[in-house]
Amino acid sequence: MLNKFSIALLLIFGFVITSFAQEDDEKEDKKALTETEKLNVEAKTVISDPIDPLSPARAAFYSAVLPGLGQAYNKKYWKIPIVYAGLGIGMYFYLDNDKEYNRYRDAYKRRLAGFEDDEFFGTVTDDGLREAQKTLRRNKEISLLVTIGIYALNIIDANVDAHLLQYNVDENLSFKPHYKINEFDNTGDLGLTVNFKF
Repeated sequence: MLNKFSIALLLIFGFVITSFAQEDDEKEDKKALTETEKLNVEAKTVISDPIDPLSPARAAFYSAVLPGLGQAYNKKYWKIPIVYAGLGIGMYFYLDNDKEYNRYRDAYKRRLAGFEDDEFFGTVTDDGLREAQKTLRRNKEISLLVTIGIYALNIIDANVDAHLLQYNVDENLSFKPHYKINEFDNTGDLGLTVNFKF
């Protein structure tokens, strides 16, 4: 019975032999090409647009100056409403929490001054007013951080999208997910297939 070392050695030897055989086949195929086939191959090559290295920086700058302008520069107009919706929702919650915080703070200040005529008198205690202020201040800060994060994502999205527009993606490259039932243990196998045609 063969041990693991000899099996591994046989596999490596087989791999080396097949790689040399493939190199010999490739050399023969290259010799077989005629001049007309070479011209046909050269005629089929696609001339791509020149790459503008400043395009991603320009898109990021435009988005930093005016949110959504970088997406318009990249001609991704459908992203502009998403950017403004995210910024608008963040600002709405910030302003709403700020207004509520000011209401509770003013009521608490009036109680400390000795007045008993605030809108929360009889329903909310002094401790409740302090806790409400803490909660609303935290919510206000979170809303501000989320808004700043959406603004930063707007800039990053414009930059990355401008980079991706410069990639040469053609029909010779394919990337497909596949799902197969494993017959031995009756489970599903999920995988990805990447194909590149020369």
